[in-house]
Amino acid sequence: MQTFLLVCDLKNEPEAIQAYVQCHRQVDTVILESIRDAGILEMSIYRWSNRLSMVLHTSDDFSFEKKAKLDLANPKVQEWEAFLGQYQTNLPGTPPNWRWALTEKIFSFTS
Repeated sequence: MQTFLLVCDLKNEPEAIQAYVQCHRQVDTVILESIRDAGILEMSIYRWSNRLSMVLHTSDDFSFEKKAKLDLANPKVQEWEAFLGQYQTNLPGTPPNWRWALTEKIFSFTS
């Protein structure tokens, strides 16, 4: 199993933040199936203010390239991403229309 942490910023507007949260209360089964088909075993999104953190636990053969290919071939996923994009904004220092950025693991502790 692989674990990834990605971050994303929402527009710093209360309405945008609330709308984004509301969208995730009932995610369409087609979207959930696409997540599963990409090899994602577990996905959680956390929010602090307008900053989001997404934790992914994936199969060993998961790749972001494979997921991107599957997403491009799925009109429902494209529609979902475009819809959510209206609430998101670029992280500082990222290219235009860059939403989720992969973080670097710098520490780990196991007891």
